[in-house]
Amino acid sequence: MMIDWLKKWAQETPDKCFITDYSDAESSQDYSFRDTYNMVKTREKLYAGPLKKEQRVALLADNSFAFFTLLYSLLLLKKEVLLLNTQLSLYEIENQAQELGIQTIFVAPELQEKIKNSTQPTLYWNSSRLSNQTASELPNRSYKSENIAVIMNTSATTGKFKSVPITWKMLDAHVKASAATIGVLPEDNWLVVLPMFHVSGLSIIMRTLYNGTHATILPHFDENLVLDLVSAGKINMMSLVPTMLKRLIDRLERHRLRMILLGGEFIPQPLITASRTKNLPIYKTYGMTETFSQSVTFNILDFPEKIASVGKALPGVKISIKNPDTTGAGEIWLDSPMLMDGYLGRSPLLDGFETGDIGRLDADGFLYVLNRRRDIIISGGENIYPKEIENLLYELPEIRECAVVPRSDSIWGQIPILYFSSDGASKFDETVKSYLTEKLAKYKLPHEFIRLDELPKNASGKILRKELK
Repeated sequence: MMIDWLKKWAQETPDKCFITDYSDAESSQDYSFRDTYNMVKTREKLYAGPLKKEQRVALLADNSFAFFTLLYSLLLLKKEVLLLNTQLSLYEIENQAQELGIQTIFVAPELQEKIKNSTQPTLYWNSSRLSNQTASELPNRSYKSENIAVIMNTSATTGKFKSVPITWKMLDAHVKASAATIGVLPEDNWLVVLPMFHVSGLSIIMRTLYNGTHATILPHFDENLVLDLVSAGKINMMSLVPTMLKRLIDRLERHRLRMILLGGEFIPQPLITASRTKNLPIYKTYGMTETFSQSVTFNILDFPEKIASVGKALPGVKISIKNPDTTGAGEIWLDSPMLMDGYLGRSPLLDGFETGDIGRLDADGFLYVLNRRRDIIISGGENIYPKEIENLLYELPEIRECAVVPRSDSIWGQIPILYFSSDGASKFDETVKSYLTEKLAKYKLPHEFIRLDELPKNASGKILRKELK
């Protein structure tokens, strides 16, 4: 079980570098498996008493060695850890914590200012830096595969978030299926630039831990630093969303990369074509929080005739197309050991998971995603649900009607645009902007606010979003 993996590598390869951390702006720091194990054990002993009666806690932090060691120590203590998006507003953080009955929020020092005015009953402040002393051995304990390890909240079309419980069996199944699909080399060093509070980033560090290899952690995407690491041959694997690769591809000349895992949003065909021209080892992938990251993957260099697809299923993953039309396109359903049992507080899944995406399978088992979920705006890899924004706006009595729709953008892929009609004077437009800025994460904020006398509607009074798009 995963809980033993760190101990295993600390015993078998204690001096091997596990994490290179770039969270310090001044310099990077290397941590061996022994260093990491000792830090995790130190933190575990420190928090065992204060957290004795708590089932769930929350963690608010950007990528770092401290993030990983804190998370792992909490997992050793059998705590269910809610991973909070650092872009959330205070309003959203408090709402999520309260809904899940969480009293303790661990906050990285650089983010403490963000929630200093929180009304949360209990905040457990902690420095991200502890002395890396040798910790005494603690007794082994059993962990059931169905137990929840981490919780990730995703927005819902209703505007209220849904909580995805990531269990130990999901984590265990994922890292094994991923290793079988993309392979493992002793010299592997995987760049972790996607946030670890998302499945995209957390899955990388967990794969690295399972494989006993090396990870290089960046707190945020830094184009020049990534290019320096690639050109110097310090990393040979990285996971990116298309908007990141777009910023890198023209300058990616000299490299020893064996894999670029690319997914998280719609991948423009010109980007794939440019990658093939440069002979970049792009592995397209398709997955979601509910399936703990990748369910489908393939190397475009191995299957150039399939580049329009998102790949073939990982071991153990079953894909079905329900209610297909005459072309074979229908609703994409997934089932696998990596699939959640069901959202917290909701009915369990009984017949796989309806992704909400439309696609088809070819004769060779390659999946083609034709349309993303209805109404979702995917901006820089982040899902934005219009209903969440609209629900907030309708709390303002001056708002008569509103709709948030996507607009194509060369940098972000898509950006949200707000159309609304109101009874307020022209200065009310600024009220709308300031109100949403206070309530929403920055990436969810509309890029443009357009006031209309009336929004277009059909005969039944339903707003015609297609006309607004």
